[in-house]
Amino acid sequence: MKYIAVLFFACISAALISFKNNSDVNMNIKNDLPASNPFSSASTLPFQAPPFDKIKNEDYEPALREGIKQQLNEIEAIAGNTAAPTFENTFVALEKSGALLRRVNNAFNAVTGANTNDTLQQLQETIAPELSAVHDEMYLNDKLFNRVKTIYENRNNLKLDKESGRLVEYYYQQFVLAGAKLSAVDKEQMKKLNAEEATLTAKFVNQLVNAAKEGALHVEDAAALTGLPQSDKDAFAQDAAAKNMNGWLIPLQNTTQQPALQSLSNRTAREQLFKASWIRAERSDSNDTRAGIIRIAAIRAKKAKLMGFENYAAWKLQDQMAQTPQAVNKFLNALVPAVTGKAKQEAADIQALIDAQNGGFQLQPYDWEFYAEQVRKTKYDLDESEIKPYFELNTVLEKGVFYAANQLYGLTFKERNDIPVYQPDVRVFEVFDKNGKSLALFYCDYFKRDNKSGGAWMSNLVDQSFLLKTKPVIYNVCNFTKPALGQPALISFDDVTTMFHEFGHALHGMFAHQNYPSLSGTNVARDYVEFPSQFNEHWALDAKVLNNYALHYKTGQPIPQQLVDKIKKASSFNQGYALTEAIAAAALDMQWHTLPADTIITDADAFEKNALHVTGLDLPQVPPRYRSSYFLHIWGNGYAAGYYAYQWTKMLEEDAYSWFTENGGLTRANGQRFRDMILSRGNTENYNKMFKDFRGHEPDIKAMERELGLPVN
Repeated sequence: MKYIAVLFFACISAALISFKNNSDVNMNIKNDLPASNPFSSASTLPFQAPPFDKIKNEDYEPALREGIKQQLNEIEAIAGNTAAPTFENTFVALEKSGALLRRVNNAFNAVTGANTNDTLQQLQETIAPELSAVHDEMYLNDKLFNRVKTIYENRNNLKLDKESGRLVEYYYQQFVLAGAKLSAVDKEQMKKLNAEEATLTAKFVNQLVNAAKEGALHVEDAAALTGLPQSDKDAFAQDAAAKNMNGWLIPLQNTTQQPALQSLSNRTAREQLFKASWIRAERSDSNDTRAGIIRIAAIRAKKAKLMGFENYAAWKLQDQMAQTPQAVNKFLNALVPAVTGKAKQEAADIQALIDAQNGGFQLQPYDWEFYAEQVRKTKYDLDESEIKPYFELNTVLEKGVFYAANQLYGLTFKERNDIPVYQPDVRVFEVFDKNGKSLALFYCDYFKRDNKSGGAWMSNLVDQSFLLKTKPVIYNVCNFTKPALGQPALISFDDVTTMFHEFGHALHGMFAHQNYPSLSGTNVARDYVEFPSQFNEHWALDAKVLNNYALHYKTGQPIPQQLVDKIKKASSFNQGYALTEAIAAAALDMQWHTLPADTIITDADAFEKNALHVTGLDLPQVPPRYRSSYFLHIWGNGYAAGYYAYQWTKMLEEDAYSWFTENGGLTRANGQRFRDMILSRGNTENYNKMFKDFRGHEPDIKAMERELGLPVN
């Protein structure tokens, strides 16, 4: 997932400047932040990486507030410039504004997402509406919009280069979508709604971290853990001991289903763990999110109505590839019959196994992973415990993820132990391009902590921009179980795929080649940003890459071909379930965000149940990947009316990968072509055109259907 931080609202950049000629605006903004604050000036570390060794909790608030003040002053200076609007004194000025706020916000978002604490959580909720106000002061500013509009309407006469022309169109669209054409009264209403939504969203994110922490399942009876690998038991015992508890503590990951459900043979324990996940944010306590999400959905519907749209999705999808909720629903509805049919057949196979074992019960969601694993062993002779020893995390990273990037793009990596990090588990690598020149810094933070948001994501600590003379500083975050002290970090093949996925986002950011930060790297449409990441997953099973990293952690021997064949053969196994739970989550997202403004929701659970029913996705054994109450993507991470993007970009990446298979597979020439035509382009041209130029035709769903074992239309 490409992480869009809840507090990141303004179009802010990484360097302050002073314009000197008469047509430009002078922005010598006074800096009142004490020099002792680590954010007071640009970092002197390589790539301007944040000095995490010097940053303390108490440094964030004054830096954020000073950054907000400076950003507001800069916006007013640009808007109030008495000179005629030009590309330089308006668009370039905006791109160069906000140095301090961008600097502190990027670091703040990283630590609040991956290593938060009570102080930072409180600040997160307090500062959210103030950051929202910065966004509004920019995009709802009449004087500034008039400058933008004047240049936009005269853009064809300005002889701008391609990227500059795109920037003009981008800003104009963003202003219009934000409400720049609203009346003065409606703008004030929009500001109030934005502020309230920002506060509620920040609160939701913190509630969810706390809900997962409090919802971890405490087990004191060893018999309840029968079937779990010893390495997992040791890790869970370590987690319990860290909280002065006896026994074991099984943490919750962000999804409905939990990894341990695959191994737990004790059905009561499975049910307890599943229910702990299912109701984590519905305990009628301070971490219950239901009232909050109902209000967020209502606010979004009201904002859409202010803008003249039928619903929030219709408003927000205009700058996406899909463009309309009708297009999204048509895409999802076309998949529902095939995927649910496949899931029902899988359920029948599992029920047959339960009956053959004289189980005496009907399949429940908490049984699925346990018995599906047995079906997989029977059908494909593939045992997860048999393949895990070949996937040691550090080996996967350096000999798999990095190796694939070297073979495709010529990149090399050198670990840097001199770059400070926000938590000891984080590693930092300097990335070198094919010509040996330093390209980027890459941070990786792979282990779960109870003060870390769930899931996996990528974001930037520093954005790439030739205008600002900055290179990318990028981080990947995951939530893998940390092994007990002295034991290897053996991960599942799903975890391997997650590492390749998030590094695909990282490559998209590393290869950014833009002048303007607003168009740089992964600053693209939600239903395009997952394309490079999902595409990169393919290299995890490429023979050349796999043989280089899938090495037994004890013997160093490569994974046997018979196991590789089993993994590939089983790749379509359980896809009915996986697709149904994902499409159910996407349908929930669209149902919440196609509500008319006058709709009153009083019961989030009842709404969710009905939403799944009307979309044909209410399979009792297959719950949605995320319930509404813990759906971080749509309530906190920028995927509102956009979770469908994972399936949409699945179509793109499977079609793109089919081009690779038709043209020689993993080669430097093919990698360079993909880099040149996709990964390095950012948001500098129309997404459909970019894809078509690379693939040679419009996106075709057939490759996706074949890969997922669905009927090909």
